Amino acid sequence: MVGSHQPEARVSAAPDVRSSILAGVLIGVAVMAAVDEIVFHQLLAWHHFYDRSTPTVGLLSDGLLHAAEVLALVGGFFWFADLRRRAVLSARPTWGGVLLGAGGFQLFDGLVDHKVLRLHQIRYGVHLVPYDVFWNVGGAVLLLAGAALVWRTRNRRPRDGRR
Repeated sequence: MVGSHQPEARVSAAPDVRSSILAGVLIGVAVMAAVDEIVFHQLLAWHHFYDRSTPTVGLLSDGLLHAAEVLALVGGFFWFADLRRRAVLSARPTWGGVLLGAGGFQLFDGLVDHKVLRLHQIRYGVHLVPYDVFWNVGGAVLLLAGAALVWRTRNRRPRDGRR
């Protein structure tokens, strides 16, 4: 019938594990950046992304971080939606990717931004060791949990052809 809408037939395709992981990583990085930006930069006002200049520059750096985080989150969810639409999304690797991305962001921020580049510290006017340990160990736990989930998925034989 002309003009009638026929639903697109779904072809059962193999899960795209690699893309599922990468979409999850992008979402995880964006979510952890959002948590950092909202909690530590805005609500607690402990630091700005770049604290080695004026407060105006610090605020601008927070805005740029926020813009990048929103773009990453939107891009990650569009990628996720596309994988799901094509019926090739693999849930467990996606969750592993989310944890990898969140932990990777947190460790990068804690080690590179805080210690190597000294863009900012977690907090000022306090003894930093407990804050650094909590931040970096938390990031490592997220990263290891994501790696374990991805590793288990990649080394697991599918029972029903799906992962």
